[in-house]
Amino acid sequence: MVRAWIADVTPLYEDGCYREYYDSLPDFRKKKADALRTVAMKAQSVGVWALWEKIRTVYNLPEDTAFNLSHSGTYAMCAAELGSRRERVGCDLEKIGELKEKVAARFFCREEYETIFHEQSEEAKTELFYRYWVLKESFMKATGKGMALPADAFCIRLGDPPVLVRQPEEFPEQYCCAEFNIEGLPYRMAVCSTDREIDLRLHTELKL
Repeated sequence: MVRAWIADVTPLYEDGCYREYYDSLPDFRKKKADALRTVAMKAQSVGVWALWEKIRTVYNLPEDTAFNLSHSGTYAMCAAELGSRRERVGCDLEKIGELKEKVAARFFCREEYETIFHEQSEEAKTELFYRYWVLKESFMKATGKGMALPADAFCIRLGDPPVLVRQPEEFPEQYCCAEFNIEGLPYRMAVCSTDREIDLRLHTELKL
């Protein structure tokens, strides 16, 4: 089973809390945080790894567990495989902002673009854009190629659950997708995995 968690990283805006978590990081994550410019970006980087370490500890997961991380705004997200199987896992979290029509036109497949701009209201278009955004990025990350995989090389059809209706020949496995959102929170989240069992509850109980 794949499970997803999110956590608020704003406690790490306070220097004492930040240092406590920073000091526990492995060296490569410290270097990653050190290279970032703003307090918010540093909090995201440190917070998302701290979330993963808490998950590993609470669920007693081995070091080779398949997992993926994402962060946006004031939240961090982690998705991980809880079983002994070695599955592909990707996740993405995005704070809803402006509608990026040029991005959709250039990088989304035709069906996705037309689904978005068939809507009449800007609010509905924006909501669909970010749903597609996180679903597409979660698949790209699950493949291991990330942004090196063209976003129009595959097509996602929204539904319950969303499905890949076209995918790259180099990734023929069956991928399953799940969407998440929390009422009142302006974020969209998604998980994609070769594991057919994805926990549809978004977990928020692990605090930083």
